[in-house]
Amino acid sequence: MYYYAKNKLEKGVDKMKKNKLVAPVLKWVGGKRQLLETFRPMLPKRITTYCEPFVGGGALLFHLQPNTAYINDINPELIRVYTVIKENVDGLIEELEKFENTAEQFYAVRDWDRNRDYYATLSDVQKAARVLYLNKTCFNGLYRVNNAGEFNSPFGNYRNPNIVNAPVLRAVSAYLNTADVHMTTMDYAEVLRNIPRGTFVYLDPPYDPVSETASFTGYSRGGFSRDDQIRLRECCDDLTARGIKFMLSNSATDFILEQYAAYNITVVQAKRAVNSVASKRGDVDEVVVRNYE
Repeated sequence: MYYYAKNKLEKGVDKMKKNKLVAPVLKWVGGKRQLLETFRPMLPKRITTYCEPFVGGGALLFHLQPNTAYINDINPELIRVYTVIKENVDGLIEELEKFENTAEQFYAVRDWDRNRDYYATLSDVQKAARVLYLNKTCFNGLYRVNNAGEFNSPFGNYRNPNIVNAPVLRAVSAYLNTADVHMTTMDYAEVLRNIPRGTFVYLDPPYDPVSETASFTGYSRGGFSRDDQIRLRECCDDLTARGIKFMLSNSATDFILEQYAAYNITVVQAKRAVNSVASKRGDVDEVVVRNYE
């Protein structure tokens, strides 16, 4: 059964006390910040343990701020950023303050990973600061790597990017240290295999492309094929058999609609800026799939 979401909140949804400064520190492809209000009526009314195997920018995680969370991403650079924010946010802020918004420094820092020997000498704090700096100053805030795993987005030439957002970094650090947050970088199926019953799972995988030009899986080496999409749906079937609630986002393609036909599907609209054809950027239909009412 398909539903079309209304962009308003339902009565009876519990309000959670949380720090409003806790928010995504990175702009990420497919980030869900714009859809948080749309999502809220679709969430279980009570979430104590949360799991996000494709955490990306973590918009829903930081919005919910659950007491216990399992977050994972196949991109080790991303998980390193969150680990450093948790363990050494002061050192990270100090490192970020060294960067300038110039093309010369941008391309010099971007090239750090071209020299593997040099990159290996950098500390985790330096590597995490590099990711944040490049994300804030590159074109469209797009974290993208080539087949060699090297960051390859161009300089954005923005007037005044917020390279050092210390209040948000400190707030996220406080949350990661206060809550019981487990961070991993492994195959998502392994994460799902080990989560306890009673966990709520949000799945935000690389999307099934609506066209060849809309496809984007460059946040990590490799890609996410339709065979991968089928494997993910099989994992969702397993979660359902184990009595674990999940919510999944993806493109509203015929293929995805067919894969999840047995589940509750809600169609939502989102703004997307990733397309090689500028005229095709804008509002697109996405699906939110749930195994619960």
